[in-house]
Amino acid sequence: MEAGHEALQVVEMCEAVVGKGELIITTVGRDSASPALVTSGAGHQSGQDDTWGETTTAVTGTSERSLSQEDVVRITKDLEDSVGLDCRRYLALTLAAVLGVLVLLTPPAFLVLPHLLWPERLQSCGTACEGLFISVAFKLLILLLAVWALFFRTPPASLPRLFVLRTLLAVLVLLFVLSYWLFYAVRILHSQDENYQGIVQYAVSLVDALLFIHYLAVVLLELRQLRPHFSVCVTRSTDGQTRHYNLGQLSIQRAALAVLERYYSHFPIHNPALLSASKSRAARHLAGLKVYNVDGDFPAASAEGPLGNNATAGLGHSQSRAMIAAAARRRDASHNELYYEEAEHERRVRKRRARLVVAVEEAFAHIKHMQEEEELKKAPGDVMDPREAAQAIFPSMARALQKYLRSTKQQHCHSMESIQQHLAFCISNNMSPKAFLESYLTPGPTLQYGRDHWLARQWTLLSEASVTSGLKDGTVFLLRCVDFSLVVSVKKMPYIHMSEEYIDPKSHKFVLRLQSETSV
Repeated sequence: MEAGHEALQVVEMCEAVVGKGELIITTVGRDSASPALVTSGAGHQSGQDDTWGETTTAVTGTSERSLSQEDVVRITKDLEDSVGLDCRRYLALTLAAVLGVLVLLTPPAFLVLPHLLWPERLQSCGTACEGLFISVAFKLLILLLAVWALFFRTPPASLPRLFVLRTLLAVLVLLFVLSYWLFYAVRILHSQDENYQGIVQYAVSLVDALLFIHYLAVVLLELRQLRPHFSVCVTRSTDGQTRHYNLGQLSIQRAALAVLERYYSHFPIHNPALLSASKSRAARHLAGLKVYNVDGDFPAASAEGPLGNNATAGLGHSQSRAMIAAAARRRDASHNELYYEEAEHERRVRKRRARLVVAVEEAFAHIKHMQEEEELKKAPGDVMDPREAAQAIFPSMARALQKYLRSTKQQHCHSMESIQQHLAFCISNNMSPKAFLESYLTPGPTLQYGRDHWLARQWTLLSEASVTSGLKDGTVFLLRCVDFSLVVSVKKMPYIHMSEEYIDPKSHKFVLRLQSETSV
């Protein structure tokens, strides 16, 4: 099929906030004279040329005619993978719960089974034995609280592989409990031991060993990663935003999780609209370039004689070289265009920012005056509601704020409802106009914006090494989402050699000699 009649269908599965899927189909007509358009993800406006409305059709919803068999198979595979991840998570939780119940019920079972199987043959338990009951009870309570504090926490993310250290600890606990049960079955249940105090001491030794294993888990899972060993450099692929963090001895997948947790609170929000200016400028630059055939033939000169043909060819060659030189000069002068564009944009932004600051200050002064009047007219308990005050003064600043957000391309990050809520929050807490404007004048981290900007975002970890292996010097891995990627490079902390130099305290002493003779 020819390029002028070809259609490219891009099918993307986008997760909604509530967990439902939405199918977005974008049909882009490919023309030989127009450059291809690249979509960066749902909900964001990508850089396009001036004729995008003639070549692009966006259809939301599900269309039976727009789906091929390969698309249906891919969507089904994605759904099966998501179901598999949920099943794996619930299976891990179930196994951990079963192991925890087994560990906590084993010491009481050691104490109860002799009373159920051979009660008449047991020796009487003295004062020391009864004191061990209290020790077992309190140690089990401490173990229960410690296990709850360390393991029974909501996981921050679903990792692609198992946590190796936690899995090894679980296997160690399972083998340890099974070995105790095996020894208990052979030496106590089979022989029906009559020394009940020895059985109680056996249960106490089990609880003590479980407490030591829990201490080992605290060291491996929590304390081991506190000391920084590596410095990671995180760079966002689209705009080059870079941050540096110190991490301890972690696996690659745990380090990726630590980077993402810091990303949402340290990196400014990703705004693809800021990249559209450079893309459109590059598209215009490429559209303005033309290619000329300097050595080609000119068919218009074929009817003439040899002399006319040579003259026409020479004239065409000179004109082509002149046009190529003019295009090169125009390309070299493109930095002037960029300079004046940025200067004009900065001037427009400063102008609209000044208008916005004045409008907000006047609105806050008006609301303060209204509050003073309300306090004089009404009772002390009957004052204006912050929500009503925000709705009253918002129209006076809405136009200036909207123009400023459009000039800085932040209009998709702030809705009218969120602005009114922030305004009511500032009024209720008696904040200044500058505190209200800080959220709009300075782009903040992703978590400060709506939940649709960061909730249910899927990340893909790309690494040449195994994600369960530890970090090493020179390790590089990528964290990729729909719109951009985070490139993470790892450097090991240098070994610092510190020496000591002794300074003799007497070296600081000196003698001041004064002349006793004075001039007469």
